[in-house]
Amino acid sequence: MSPRILIGRNLPPSVVAQARSLFDVEYRDRPDPLDAGELRAALTDYDGALVTLGDRFDAKVFADAGVPRAKILANFGMGFNHIDTEIARSVGITVTNTPGAVTDATADIALTLMLMSCRRAAEGERLVRSGQWQGWHPVQMLGLHMSGKTVGILGMGRIGQAIAKRCHFGFGMQVFYTSRSEKTLDFPADYCADAVALAAEVDVLVVSLAASPATHHAVSAEVIGAMKPTAYLVNVARGDIVDEAALTGALKSQRIAGAGLDVYENEPEVPEALRALDNVTLLPHLGTSALEVREDMGRMAVENLRAFFAGEPVPNPV
Repeated sequence: MSPRILIGRNLPPSVVAQARSLFDVEYRDRPDPLDAGELRAALTDYDGALVTLGDRFDAKVFADAGVPRAKILANFGMGFNHIDTEIARSVGITVTNTPGAVTDATADIALTLMLMSCRRAAEGERLVRSGQWQGWHPVQMLGLHMSGKTVGILGMGRIGQAIAKRCHFGFGMQVFYTSRSEKTLDFPADYCADAVALAAEVDVLVVSLAASPATHHAVSAEVIGAMKPTAYLVNVARGDIVDEAALTGALKSQRIAGAGLDVYENEPEVPEALRALDNVTLLPHLGTSALEVREDMGRMAVENLRAFFAGEPVPNPV
């Protein structure tokens, strides 16, 4: 008898078809996260579940579920801070993710945000749409020319390295970074001891840390305060890594030049105070939003499920 699997969110049709060819699938074809009852049912009514960002498997959900029937949560995405992995392990549930599939797409969005912020593209687009643009002139909307500037990568993992390579080889930028340890890299980069030292050094600070309790507000008021007044902050990791209130205050007072955000502290809620600012580019979590990337992510999640139920080592345990 095939394992009974819940797919908790709408996915590309090819991914759903692949899963149906392997498992007895219950497909929840909706964009919104699982609610409390659905989260509990995912653990009690199925052998495994394919879940994603926003499906919050926290301590209360596990407690409500009691002894779970589910033995695996296959996360669709690299970030898994919405799942309490320690409790999952303690009740015998394997958690997997989809790391490799997201690297290049997320790095591309980081560069998109860097360019949009530094060159004030979002602000300019709003000006044209408003009908108030009065034509080109020599000091119109002057921004930061990225080529040859310095970039700081906060978190030099797969995605951080992909961003750094694009900055170095594409824009001739000098790369600085901080990570848990110094890295052996195939491009020049200078290591900084901590986030404050990194922030003080660079023209653009890019956040690419993995989210965890240890990285909550890693980009603190102190880190933001260390940035140059001409510098930009870009976040393509998770929203709660940045102290959003401190960032909003720095942008409002023009303590820093600007920011580009693809993620938010209480997603999908974005504070009105942040939305009202012209010097921040706001994207709706587009990091991996390309069909082929989402298909790759889905195939990776399904393969994690297939391997688990075949008694093989899962390719991407967390």
